[in-house]
Amino acid sequence: MAIDAHRIPVPGGWTGQGPPLRRVDGLEGRTFLICVGAMKAATSWLFSQFRAMPDVAVSPLKEVHFFDAKFGGGGAAADPEALAMHRLAFHMGQPGDPAENLRTRPAFRASVDRLRMIYDDSAYFEHFASLVRPRTRVLADITPAYACIGAEGFRFMRHACEVQQVVPRLLFILRDPVERLWSHLRFLPQLNRGVDPCRDWPELLRDPAVLARSDYSGTILDMEQAFAPEEIAVLFSETLAGEGFGTLCNRLGIGPAGADGAARVNRTKLEAPLPEEARRAFREVLAPQYEFCRARFGAALPEGWG
Repeated sequence: MAIDAHRIPVPGGWTGQGPPLRRVDGLEGRTFLICVGAMKAATSWLFSQFRAMPDVAVSPLKEVHFFDAKFGGGGAAADPEALAMHRLAFHMGQPGDPAENLRTRPAFRASVDRLRMIYDDSAYFEHFASLVRPRTRVLADITPAYACIGAEGFRFMRHACEVQQVVPRLLFILRDPVERLWSHLRFLPQLNRGVDPCRDWPELLRDPAVLARSDYSGTILDMEQAFAPEEIAVLFSETLAGEGFGTLCNRLGIGPAGADGAARVNRTKLEAPLPEEARRAFREVLAPQYEFCRARFGAALPEGWG
């Protein structure tokens, strides 16, 4: 089963219903970067670089899982709200006085903010407003599950940014589709010890959640239904640590602070070669993605794709 590379976008803003968002002080005019993935395409590396830059504020949670909790679909995290509950319970159970821990540990405070997002959409922007410092020029949410929120999710995202009067910037990082998919499958045992990608790859290749993470064309076309071309950046993980990161910083109006291109972050623990039979099957399923990317990006595609 190949992934459809030819969805037809329809124009229009978000028209859904829901409680109105509150305007949050301290955000107006700031750049709000939302990295929507892809999973296993150097998003953890990007997070580590941004954390070292004084003009960028990233959430201590790394992956906030706000928009996918509302519009998750088949490719989102299994249960973002349960994750939020589990994270808060972890911090509450740490040694020491909980109130003092809350005052002194940013990740603890962020976990409380995330819990509020379950019942209050405005808490998302209040969380980021709490991270603003005098030198902050860019706020960043790096959550690869957002790649799967669909056109309606991106329209809501655009609407939310308009309410806060921030400058929205979307980032989608692509990686060779076959290599990304194998890295994704090798990561699954870290979430579920019962998964063996070398054994289970035929079944996983039919999993809608797995396929949704591989649907580059669908994500790009969905983003383009809500955001203008100048608000969207598509980069490649193969070149991100070099020219790609410099390009991104230039677009954001910030100066890269000596990016560490050699650093490996959130490395997949299972090291296993891709079986040749699986490679052929992956290539067949992902053929429309290669076709879409070649047509869209041409010579900009990194050498070695496919």
